[in-house]
Amino acid sequence: MPRAKPNPAPPALERYRSKRDFSITPEPGPVPGKRAKALAFVVQKHAASRLHYDFRLELDGVLLSWAVPKGPSYDPADKRMAIHVEDHPVSYGGFEGTIPPKQYGAGTVIVWDRGTWEPVGDARAGMEAGKLVFRLHGEKLAGVWELVRIRKPTDRQDPWLLFKKKDEWAQPAAGFDVVSALPDSVIAKPLGPIESRAGAPKPAAPPAAAPRASTAATVTATAKASATTAAAKAKREDGAGGVRPDGAVKAALPAKLEPQLATLAKTAPDTAGWIYEIKFDGYRVMARIERGKARLITRGGHDWTAKMQSLAAAVEGLGLKSGWLDGEIVVLDDDGIPDFNALQNAFDSARTERIRYFLFDVPFFEGHDLRKVALLERRALLKRLLDAKGSERVRFSEDFPADAASVIETACKLRLEGIIAKRKDAAYVSRRTETWLKLKCGRRQEFVIGGYTDRSGAKAEVGSLLLGVQDAEGRLVYAGNVGTGWNATAARELHRKLVTLATDRSPFQVGEPGARGRWSRRTAVEEHWVEPRLVAEIAFTEWTPDGQVRHASFQGLRDDKPAREVIREDPAAVPAEPAPAPPPAISARLPSGTKVSNPDRVIDASTGLKKLDLVRYYESVADWILPHLAGRPVSLVRGPTGIGGELFFQKHGDKLGIPGIHELDPALWPGHQALLEIANVEALVGAAQMNVIEFHTWNSTVRHIDAPDRVIFDLDPGEGVTWSHLQEAAVLTRTILTELGLASWLKTSGGKGLHVVVPLAPRHDYDTVNGFSKAVVEHLARTIPSRFVAKSGAANRTGKIFVDYLRNGHGATTAAAFSARARPGLGVSMPVAWEDLPSLKSGAHWTVATAREHLSFEKTDPWAGYFKSRQTLTASMKRIGFEPGKAKRRR
Repeated sequence: MPRAKPNPAPPALERYRSKRDFSITPEPGPVPGKRAKALAFVVQKHAASRLHYDFRLELDGVLLSWAVPKGPSYDPADKRMAIHVEDHPVSYGGFEGTIPPKQYGAGTVIVWDRGTWEPVGDARAGMEAGKLVFRLHGEKLAGVWELVRIRKPTDRQDPWLLFKKKDEWAQPAAGFDVVSALPDSVIAKPLGPIESRAGAPKPAAPPAAAPRASTAATVTATAKASATTAAAKAKREDGAGGVRPDGAVKAALPAKLEPQLATLAKTAPDTAGWIYEIKFDGYRVMARIERGKARLITRGGHDWTAKMQSLAAAVEGLGLKSGWLDGEIVVLDDDGIPDFNALQNAFDSARTERIRYFLFDVPFFEGHDLRKVALLERRALLKRLLDAKGSERVRFSEDFPADAASVIETACKLRLEGIIAKRKDAAYVSRRTETWLKLKCGRRQEFVIGGYTDRSGAKAEVGSLLLGVQDAEGRLVYAGNVGTGWNATAARELHRKLVTLATDRSPFQVGEPGARGRWSRRTAVEEHWVEPRLVAEIAFTEWTPDGQVRHASFQGLRDDKPAREVIREDPAAVPAEPAPAPPPAISARLPSGTKVSNPDRVIDASTGLKKLDLVRYYESVADWILPHLAGRPVSLVRGPTGIGGELFFQKHGDKLGIPGIHELDPALWPGHQALLEIANVEALVGAAQMNVIEFHTWNSTVRHIDAPDRVIFDLDPGEGVTWSHLQEAAVLTRTILTELGLASWLKTSGGKGLHVVVPLAPRHDYDTVNGFSKAVVEHLARTIPSRFVAKSGAANRTGKIFVDYLRNGHGATTAAAFSARARPGLGVSMPVAWEDLPSLKSGAHWTVATAREHLSFEKTDPWAGYFKSRQTLTASMKRIGFEPGKAKRRR
């Protein structure tokens, strides 16, 4: 029966109500909560279109809410992106369940953490200012945290950063990742308050006090020291409310200064030594200040002071006597986003008062050359100056010390051009460098205009522009055309400017598109050549193999860069970072106490997953995987250099030295070395630390070593077999087993195939079990020869599925449930319910990166009845016509 619609929501919860249909969704209605003695907080893990964490703080009868894609981290260096969303009712803090498809936020929600919180200072004022500091008392989170707004909110997004403050609870992510270590619901698996459960860590002890001198001597020494310090500080005051940084050199103000330029990069650097700023969609401008008067100089060295007199006056309002400031001029749209077309219109209409100047560097300052000072120190000085004397027109370009992936993702969502990555310790250099990198949301650069076509039916308007770039020899190379990005007014203005540059000869010296006056087969209109003077900013998707732009869009003309400097920009690889020498042994320590050596070594280049990711995965799934390992001989697949290197398959100890691993009685397998057993967390995680990627187990336990307690049918697809056919094959295999009176369970292989597993009472020997499995496979191949084949070998199974019964022989092993696989992607062999088979996408549907999160949302065990099954093969063998004695004789 549909739920009754709730009463109209109070104003604070109106957005929450408007997004939901409460006759469909099980979420609580928009009713404000009553004030409790302590303010509540909750973090809900939400498997929607993308997994994320909803961070909520109770205030004024509602839950203030942020969506945090990567979840919280105890490492203060991890600045997590947090998007401020609509307030939720306080009752939402206890909600767990599944939001139906096609509803807002469709997906499954669990309560990942809960507790109380205390604001540090005035919480309401903090929300208004965009800076909220608070202390948490949860089951997983504790200590002081901070939320900081990083951009002016718009109708689309309100981005903040969530991060841990440095206190006694802070710890590096390499040592403890709370998201991976504690992934489950605290309702399903309560932990209790972390502060009483684990005890708050003790702050570091203060340094030992020095021996006390006499009072008179102390006062005298203190006074002298204070006077000396004050005199030294006065000599080093920087004029911006601080002390002049080390490396500043007294120097005359240079008449000219070329700006530092950034290199286009393919990917963001993945180290901690970088900051990230917005890449503004505007003009690069440097301000030269001498005797208090400011001049505004473009990147090409042109003086634009006369064009922007009011902005020059605003720069003079900073009160500097001399210096060089570096920044970008922009015009912001209604959402606070830089708009390049609006900037051009501001110049065209002489309305330059709309222009804002974002400053990001200060290479010269009040008689001192700061170019050899570290970037962070230069920016700190600049920020102090602008905090004290900046204005609406002249602002500081903020940096975001979050991980690069989060910053670039948010920048693109906000329709920004991209971001600039800068080395924190970088000097200021007047050339293009690799200590400044630009990362763009799309391809975009300047092009020289070498010609144009008329618009069909309107010869006074431009139809398309013919574009070029300079090559290494200074030749203009044809780079394609652009025919979108302007309106009729702009098309007429472009036409007017280009007509004045008309010439009879093509300016293109490489890849010439056509001859003067010829009707182009490509455009079906006449092409006109122009002198290559104008520069256009063009957005496009990619370069074609023959060097032309694809899906180009005109953004505007650029007056700040000469045509002779326009070259093709190709993303460069991120330069190797000259990091300080690491300590002799790089390691991380897990909650289990296991020390992980070389935690940052990449073991799967296709995903970037590291050794630490794999070890953490095995530690987190110990409760699931150990029942499938304990009591059985296990074989180990080791990859000391990752899956791309040599892999070792080990059945015996060979002095591995894994703590907790158990060597079995050699009598279990006469004539062989002792087999191994993984029976506890210490051995499991220790094996992963020793580079074990896969765990394979026998079909029998130690107690009944010669009597298998399972049959495994490994569905191995040949070349050309579709995934849907493999799913169908699994259903057919289950069907025949059901007809034989056997219940079966399903799991992914973690690779290409699927495993159908039949648990048994340990009554039959290996010959019997193996012979029975072969008979089943042969029956499948005879019955449906278009789908199945009973012979192994790639040549025999092209377009067909080999159901591998050889997994059931004595000493044979199969990848255990929940084991990772040493293949690109690090897939996981995951037990699943038969009814979930249609939703699977591949045999590696879950990976080391996603499997544990999947398990945290599982309410029921799809293999709940597996270990209780006591079925035998006696009746099944008769139904299929299999005689065990004959199988032994054939063997």
